[in-house]
Amino acid sequence: MKRLGSGQERPTHSQCKASLLAVADALYAIGGKWKLRIIIAMTDGAKRFNELQRLLDGISAKVLSNELKDLELNGFVKRNVFTGTPVVVEYELTEYSGSLDEVLKALGDWGARHREKVKSSLHSSVEEGVSV
Repeated sequence: MKRLGSGQERPTHSQCKASLLAVADALYAIGGKWKLRIIIAMTDGAKRFNELQRLLDGISAKVLSNELKDLELNGFVKRNVFTGTPVVVEYELTEYSGSLDEVLKALGDWGARHREKVKSSLHSSVEEGVSV
């Protein structure tokens, strides 16, 4: 939703409420510190649990397990069990996870711009002699 400028109509109460519900649903499905990182870590193929844990610095086994279950419930990840000796469990992205491609691209682009803005703001503050 764009900020209101001159000449733009305000959204109606029901439009605002619908937008709030849609964002709440999205954040429920993919929000938090780890879910999108897990999805990104699997974009180049299926991963075993320990491989994911190594890729995602700082995530505990318990949190990774819970996040994978949530992602599976929401249709983004599929758990594959290969019954051999030893039993191998792999996690892979579903076709539905591709629906996040535009979101991930937009979020990554915004994150890079935001990082540069913060870095340049800090740099400007130091140059001006302002203590941070």
